[in-house]
Amino acid sequence: MRIDKILVATTNKGKLKEFKKLFGDLGIQILSLDDMPEKIKVEEDRETFLENAVKKAKEYGDFYKIPVIAEDAGLEVEALKNYPGVYSARFYSIDFGGVYQIKESIDRTNIEKLLDLLKDEKNRKARFVSVVVFYIPEDFGLWTEGYCYGKIAEKPEGEKGFGYDPVFIPEGYKKTMAELDLEEKNRISHRGKAVRKLMEKLRYLLS
Repeated sequence: MRIDKILVATTNKGKLKEFKKLFGDLGIQILSLDDMPEKIKVEEDRETFLENAVKKAKEYGDFYKIPVIAEDAGLEVEALKNYPGVYSARFYSIDFGGVYQIKESIDRTNIEKLLDLLKDEKNRKARFVSVVVFYIPEDFGLWTEGYCYGKIAEKPEGEKGFGYDPVFIPEGYKKTMAELDLEEKNRISHRGKAVRKLMEKLRYLLS
């Protein structure tokens, strides 16, 4: 099977940068939604990471007629009954814990809400979850998942990551994810683990 290009179904520049780094040695052109001439929007309205990723992969793949990688990822905090979960990107806007107004950015507002909810909480265990789906239109698909366990910091630290990286301290580290270099982050991150599993399967398919 020969694949020249793959659409990574995201406009998130931080996420795209990580995918390009992870797929660098496959010799495949990686496109983002920003590269596509026609724009469509797929609502992430399912109840699980897998359902959201499958929905995005199928709808974008069937529309653009190109192999697609779609991911849904998020943060699960034990003391918050695994919230924000699938609502991670828009945590500030849901009723759980109250609706927050965006200030500096969505990421910072999500973090502000998260830290407020954990203000008096001793249990700060959390994990990042990533589910990655690869889909070839009208042919087949496969999926993988990855986890990164850790805890929520008392305050944001670091400028290298995005999302909740500034407040997530991986197990075995004293730094937040946002203080790690991209190569080190990819080695331990939920996304890195899921993508490496996917790449193993793709190498077999593409050989």
